[in-house]
Amino acid sequence: MSFIDKIRQPILAELQEFENVFNTVLKSDNTLLSNVHEYVMQGHGKKMRPILTILAAKLFGEVNQSTLYGAFSLELLHTASLVHDDVVDDTMERRGRPSVNAKWTNKVAVLSGDYILSKSLHSATVTHNLRILEAIATIGMILPDGELLQLANTEQTALSEDKYLDIIKRKTAMLFATCTEVGGLSVNVDEKSLNHLKKYGEYLGMCFQIKDDIFDYYEDAQVGKPTGNDVRDGKLTLPLIFALRNTNGTEKDEIVKMIDNKDFSTANINKIMQFAHNNGGVDYAISRMNDFKKMAMDELTDLPDNEIRTSLHECVEFVTDRDF
Repeated sequence: MSFIDKIRQPILAELQEFENVFNTVLKSDNTLLSNVHEYVMQGHGKKMRPILTILAAKLFGEVNQSTLYGAFSLELLHTASLVHDDVVDDTMERRGRPSVNAKWTNKVAVLSGDYILSKSLHSATVTHNLRILEAIATIGMILPDGELLQLANTEQTALSEDKYLDIIKRKTAMLFATCTEVGGLSVNVDEKSLNHLKKYGEYLGMCFQIKDDIFDYYEDAQVGKPTGNDVRDGKLTLPLIFALRNTNGTEKDEIVKMIDNKDFSTANINKIMQFAHNNGGVDYAISRMNDFKKMAMDELTDLPDNEIRTSLHECVEFVTDRDF
């Protein structure tokens, strides 16, 4: 049994209920819209975010309508953000397939993303829970804030580790935190436990993004996106930030010049990636990911000890050990 299958095992019935309803959420009598949405759903990944929402709820109570519609809302919000991100980044591939903007146009991708975002907000209202609605509205603001912060720091060779961590907290980790928060809110968990759930989700999300950024420094078709993309887009992530911060000399000067001049030929991309490897950047990123892994595990210590908590432990192992 795979890691992801083990994680799903205690919530199979709830996930099936989620899937049954989720597949109908984006149905439309607009043929173009319907085709886009069907295409998006076909490449939908592991659904880690609804899994986290449902696990967090079931850890303390029975999964209910508020749980499921909170999970719908967050998964739709995530989906809309990916469709929009591919337009912003001019990305032509998503999970090994053409992105929506590549298969259709930027206009279709933006409008489809807007529709999915509206469906997300509508799903949130079905929970009839003001705190859930507030949490989802808040993360809806935080995600683009993080993306804009990253955009403002593109090609900044002096980007600090603290700034990088702030960016990935906003653009990735806080969505994970909101998933576990919404799960807890849907079953009226106490505030102390809710805080543990939120911090667990946040630290798990930090692991997820650092791992994603590490992938960019490897040649691997399983990753589901072209490697070297972040470097090519001028986005400095932790491996390169560390390598630049901890080296001096002509090689560093050459790398900085490539970035400053946006000289991102294939040969130069390979040099930059190798520079990060050779100067301990990838190893350091792995060590920082493992720091957040321990922090996530620690947040589970005071929560109910049952098969659901075991699945939450396995989520951390899956995120940090995955090779795609």
